[in-house]
Amino acid sequence: MSTLDDKINLHFPGMCVRKDLVKTVKGNAIVPSYVLEFLLGQYCATDDEASIQSGIETVKDILRKHYVHRNEAGLIRSNIREKGRWKVIDNISVELNTTNDSYEATFSNLGIKKVVVDTGTIKAHPKLLVGGVWCIADVEYEHTDAKNVSPWILGSLKPIQLSNFDFDQFKDARSKFTTEDWIDLLIQTVGFNPEMFGRRSKLLQLMRLIPFVERNYNLIELGPKGTGKSHIFSEFSPHGILISGGEVTVPKLFVNNSTGNIGLVGYWDVVAFDEFAGRQKRVDKALVDIMKNYMANKSFSRGVETLGAEASMVFVGNTAHNVPYMLKHTDLFEELPEKYYDSAFIDRLHAYLPGWEVDVIRGEMFATGFGFVVDYLAAILRHMRNDDMSDRYKAHCTLSKDISTRDRDGVNKTFSGLMKILFPHDNATPAEIEEILTLAIESRKRVKDQLARLDSTYPETDFSFSRNDGTKVAVSTLEEIEYPTFYYRGPRPLAPDGVSQPEFDLQPQTQAPNAERSASAELDAGKASPVAVAAAEGHKVFNENQKGVSFHMLFWPWLKGATDIKITDPYIRMFHQVRNMMEFLEMVAVNKSPEDEVSVHLTTCLDDVNPEKQQENLIAVERAIAAAGVKFSWGFDGTNTIHARHITTDTGWKISLDRGLDIFQKSEIGDAFNLGNRLQVYRQVKGFEITYLKAN
Repeated sequence: MSTLDDKINLHFPGMCVRKDLVKTVKGNAIVPSYVLEFLLGQYCATDDEASIQSGIETVKDILRKHYVHRNEAGLIRSNIREKGRWKVIDNISVELNTTNDSYEATFSNLGIKKVVVDTGTIKAHPKLLVGGVWCIADVEYEHTDAKNVSPWILGSLKPIQLSNFDFDQFKDARSKFTTEDWIDLLIQTVGFNPEMFGRRSKLLQLMRLIPFVERNYNLIELGPKGTGKSHIFSEFSPHGILISGGEVTVPKLFVNNSTGNIGLVGYWDVVAFDEFAGRQKRVDKALVDIMKNYMANKSFSRGVETLGAEASMVFVGNTAHNVPYMLKHTDLFEELPEKYYDSAFIDRLHAYLPGWEVDVIRGEMFATGFGFVVDYLAAILRHMRNDDMSDRYKAHCTLSKDISTRDRDGVNKTFSGLMKILFPHDNATPAEIEEILTLAIESRKRVKDQLARLDSTYPETDFSFSRNDGTKVAVSTLEEIEYPTFYYRGPRPLAPDGVSQPEFDLQPQTQAPNAERSASAELDAGKASPVAVAAAEGHKVFNENQKGVSFHMLFWPWLKGATDIKITDPYIRMFHQVRNMMEFLEMVAVNKSPEDEVSVHLTTCLDDVNPEKQQENLIAVERAIAAAGVKFSWGFDGTNTIHARHITTDTGWKISLDRGLDIFQKSEIGDAFNLGNRLQVYRQVKGFEITYLKAN
C-alpha cells in the first residue's frame, strides 16, 4: 500500500475500501458501484489482506445467491415458491394502485409485479415511488385462489445505503490530510488513479460532485465520447438519478396535475440528463419552459399552486466537433437540442465543465488504492447541502462590480460546492481559496462568453477579482487562451491597466496584443510549421491542460544558430523523460541546416530506482541521433542534488524551465495511433513557466 493508503485506513477505519475490488466482485452483475461498495464496506473495509480475501468471497457468495440476473429470474422465482422465502438484491419501484388503494412494488430483474407494500415502508423510503431504488429484500410466496391477488409478499426491505455517520469525526479526520492528499483520496474514491491526472484535471473531475453537495445547482458538461461524463451520476450515489434526455416528461420530472404526484425533482438530490446533446432531438417546449423557471426560481407550478424543490440539474452530452471548429463556426453550445438552444435556458446554467479537457477513459487510469465507500461520501455530501460556504473568499478577494447578480450566483455556488468538497473543516489558505474562486469564475465565464455569441444584447463582462492588496486578477477560460483568433468575434480586448494577466501567445514581443494569429493557434490548426517567432527576452506561463505547445515553439527561435547547447535537468530518468530528451534532439536535427553539426550536452541525476535502464536508454539516444549531425553527450551530477533546470547556448541565451523538459501530461506511449504521440501540439501540458534571458 502507498503512504496515502495507510493514512486513509488510519483516519477512516471501516469507511474505506480498495477500489480495484469492485471489478473483482462485479463479474456480470449489472449493478451500480455504490451497491457493490455497500457490500464491500460491510466485509472488506480493512487493510488486512486475509480479511479482504475472506470478505471478497463472502460478497461474491451474497451476489451469487441473492443478486437477480434477468436470465435466471425464473429459477429465483422457483426457489421462492419452493422455499417460501428468499432474500434478493434487485431494483425495486413502487406505484399506488388507486383501485385497490394499496402500494404495489415491481422487482425489475426478478420480473414480478403487484407485490403489496405497507404504508410504513413508503413513508420511510419515499424514493421508491419515483424511479427504482436498489434494495435488499425478503420476498415470500403464498398461493391463493382469489383472483387479482398476487402471491408475492414483501417480507422486509432495506435500501442499499449508509444508515448513519459522524460528521464531526469526518471533519476532524479531514484535518489530518494535506490538500493534495485529500484531493487524491477523493479521486481514488470516484475510481481513478490520481497519478494519471494533473491538479486542474483532478479539480474538473471533482466539479462533477458539486450537484450532490449544492442545492439547485445547474451544471452542463459537453465533450468527446468516452470521458466518463455520466459515470458519477449513474454509479456514485443513491441520491442521484440518471435519465436519458429524451425519456422525460413534465409529469415524470415535475408534477402530474391529474394525480398531484410530485416528480423526480421532489425526491432526488440530483437529476442528470444523459445523452442530452443532439440538435434534432424532439423536446417538449412546455418541459423546457418549466425547466427554465425551475432552474431560475427553484419552483414550478401545479395548477394554481407553486411548489419548490432542491434537486440539482445536470446535463451531459457529446460534442460532434473539436473546440476550434465550434469557436470558429458556431459556439460551445452548438450540440444542444434546438428548443434548449435558447439564451434564457443557457443563462440559468451556473457552470460549464469543459469535457474536452477530460481524457478518454483508459484502463491504466482506474484506481487500485483505497477510497471511501462511495455511499459514505455520498451521505457526507448530502449532509453538507445544508451548509453555505459561498462567502469564504470575501475576506481575501472582491469580485468585479461588472459581474451581474446571475453571474455572481453561478460563481458563488460553484465556489461553495468546491469548498465543501475540499475543505469541509473550513481551513483553506488564501492561495487555495483563490485557486477555487478562479475555477468558479472561469466556469461561469464560459457560459456568459458563449451567450454573447448567441445574443448580442448580452454585454461584455469583466470577469475578474481584486485581492486585498489592490491587485486585480483577470480570469480567462483555457480555450480563450489557446484559440484567441476564434474565441473573439472582434479584435481581442486589451487587458485593463493593473490586471495581473499571464501572457500565453508565443508572438514576437513587437507584435500588437490583438494581432491576428498566435503561433499556438497556427500549430493547433495543423500547420506544418509555426509562424515566425522572434527570439526575445521574456517570461511565459502555460496552464495545465493547454494544447498547441511544442518544443519547436518553445525553444527553436532561441536555439537557432547555436552550435553548442547545454541542458541541465535532474529529471531525465524514466522512460517518458528520456523520450522527451530524444524529441528535443529531433527538434534540433530537423531545424538545423543539414551541413551543420550541433553539440548537445545533458547534465542530469542518476536514477535511484533503475540506473542501469536509465543509462541504457541514454546510450540508445546518443547512438540514434548521431546520424542526424547532432552530437549528444551526457553526464551525471556528482552530488546528485541539482535542482536547477535550464538550457544555455553558445549564442548567449539562457532558458529557465521550472519543469525542465517534462512538460507534457502522461499518455499511452505504446499507442501508435494516438495523435498526441505523433505530434506534440495535440498533447495536454502540465502547468509550467519558462523564462528567456540574454547575456550582455
